[in-house]
Amino acid sequence: MPVIKYPRVRDPLFYEWDRKAQKCGLRCTVYAVNGDQYTGEWLDNLKHGKGTQIWKRTGAIYSGEWKFGKRHGYGSYSILDPVTKEYKRVYTGWWENDRRCGRGLSFYSNGEHYEGEWSNGLRSGWGKMHYEDGSVYEGQWLTDQPNGMGVLRLPNGNRYEGGWKDGKKHGPGKFFYPDKGQLLEGVWVADIPKCGALVDFGRNNAPAPTESPLPEIKLHDPAGVLAEAQARFDDSRN
Repeated sequence: MPVIKYPRVRDPLFYEWDRKAQKCGLRCTVYAVNGDQYTGEWLDNLKHGKGTQIWKRTGAIYSGEWKFGKRHGYGSYSILDPVTKEYKRVYTGWWENDRRCGRGLSFYSNGEHYEGEWSNGLRSGWGKMHYEDGSVYEGQWLTDQPNGMGVLRLPNGNRYEGGWKDGKKHGPGKFFYPDKGQLLEGVWVADIPKCGALVDFGRNNAPAPTESPLPEIKLHDPAGVLAEAQARFDDSRN
């Protein structure tokens, strides 16, 4: 009997091309349509593992860990200086879901820098901020603002220790004036001291003390004052 041979069934060519185009594991540099380029590890066509991304439009570069196409884990982000053509580090630390999250170190264009905790891309938790004028704040943060308890040290040596809210002194606190040897202890509201007591504090060792020491305030015992008032009232009735 004659042998009939049937042609082997093959998938369409585009299926084969698609399988070859699938990105998984370590790959060489892959260029996007807009000119961005990525070199590193992939999983199911998504950046996953360790890799480096360069954005063509801005020249920014991220090198670190990825998870399902987003920056996730430890990594460093830098931008290209248009004048010097050198890379300037912007942030080094932990990421989650493409945003800064966890501990990290951030540098700003005016020379300021922050080291501490982040949440959802904003400074939140405990951190230390070095400002352009030389001031340093260390304490609690919430949504990019000092919030909670913290210490602000000024360039002249004065410092504030106490409560903060929305980036301003708020609540009980102490303001030390080592240059004059004085201490203001009281309550602040939106950066303004509303009530408190100013006393001498280390005045003898201060570099620029006040002309005269502050008068000492003598506090009376409330129970004794009431007893004395009651006695005078009784005497007046007799």
